[in-house]
Amino acid sequence: MEPKVVRNDEQGRYELWADEELAGIAEYRTQGERIVFTHTEVGEAFGGRGFGRVIAAGALDDAVERGLTIVPECPFIAAYLKKHPEYAEHVHWPPEARQ
Repeated sequence: MEPKVVRNDEQGRYELWADEELAGIAEYRTQGERIVFTHTEVGEAFGGRGFGRVIAAGALDDAVERGLTIVPECPFIAAYLKKHPEYAEHVHWPPEARQ
């Protein structure tokens, strides 16, 4: 089964599901037209399979589709964005993440 990223607005997170198990999360909060990513993690049992990239891409693609500006406070999301310039026009870098 392919991993699937699902937005859970009630809990303020994107969830990565693999074989009907919660494999990872990317937490966020919305501020008007901005989505602030605060924390991302993949469960230990799912490490080393590229699931971090899957949840990052799924969450960011959804944010772009919804017309939101991405604010990467989470170091993992910030690192992913720095490697994927196709998101650049949708990102507002907080000062501490610009380095």
